[in-house]
Amino acid sequence: MTDLAKLPVTVITGFLGSGKTTLVRQLMQNPGGKRLAIVVNEFGDVGVDGDILKSCAIPDCPAENIMELANGCICCTVADDFIPTIEALMALDPRPDHILIETSGLALPKPLLKAFDWPDIRSKITVDGVIALADAEAVAAGRFAPDVAAVDAQRAADESIDHETPLSEVFEDQISCADIILLTKPDLAGPDGVAKAKAIIAAETPRPLPVVEVAEGVVDPRVILGLEAAAEDDMDARPSHHDGHDDHEHDDFESIVVEIPEQADPADLVRAVEALANDHNILRVKGYAAVSGKPMRLLVQAVGARVRHQYDRPWQPGEARQGRLVVIAEHDDINADTIRTVLGARAVEAAE
Repeated sequence: MTDLAKLPVTVITGFLGSGKTTLVRQLMQNPGGKRLAIVVNEFGDVGVDGDILKSCAIPDCPAENIMELANGCICCTVADDFIPTIEALMALDPRPDHILIETSGLALPKPLLKAFDWPDIRSKITVDGVIALADAEAVAAGRFAPDVAAVDAQRAADESIDHETPLSEVFEDQISCADIILLTKPDLAGPDGVAKAKAIIAAETPRPLPVVEVAEGVVDPRVILGLEAAAEDDMDARPSHHDGHDDHEHDDFESIVVEIPEQADPADLVRAVEALANDHNILRVKGYAAVSGKPMRLLVQAVGARVRHQYDRPWQPGEARQGRLVVIAEHDDINADTIRTVLGARAVEAAE
């Protein structure tokens, strides 16, 4: 089988809340004539992203073409989860023209690329490109990467001190592995913020990369699909903080899943989520809530103290009106009792 006959795969990476699911949903609705299949790799066991996408299924991307891997990082479960999922998608009739993989916000993309070396699939698929999404406002504010010049100066002064943080390493690994970067939410950052974010990204990328501003995930599919990057054969051009390691760790981060009671007012839940971010360093909250007197389910997506919520679909007949949230933070900032107290919740599962 020649490279031209291989099934192209696009890896979509990006930090927590950068807009990956919004982008995938837009591509589903505007696939540029391609029949798509989608793999969603969740962090935590609530299939929020997969459920959102399945609710948007259309003939060119039906629900059976959307698969979730919710039990850990793709690259850590290659034989058990990733390979069978890819093989199942390739066996669909009709076969997809293109596969999109939406990684967890905490995923390192380079180890995932190594999974495409697996003998069972290497001859059948190719990584068409790696698309990294970066939240313009967050990058400009320096929350995910330190000041490059200051860090370089500190390193030069004392090489024995590591001034990196886990968040900056994830961010840098994602953009270093990319073929194109989508700078999301430029309206929130404003012109000055966008310019600052682009400067930070340019300083971190190992090679010149196109940076495209994208609002609400709207981008011409011709810009990001059909890159023919064959990224699995181009690993040396994609440096990582974890190069030289046989595996990688996710112990810097932890997630818990909580069940929340029915809410009298969504504003109360928004204030609680804001308090988790402002007072307890929680990075990400996503999930669903039931609101008293409302027939529809409330979708909640939070990045830090920035909370977005909307009613996404009616509660189904016989479906329990039970709210569930995934809460993600760095390991030392996860205090299950505090999170439960702030949300008025009970724990379902803790991810060590």
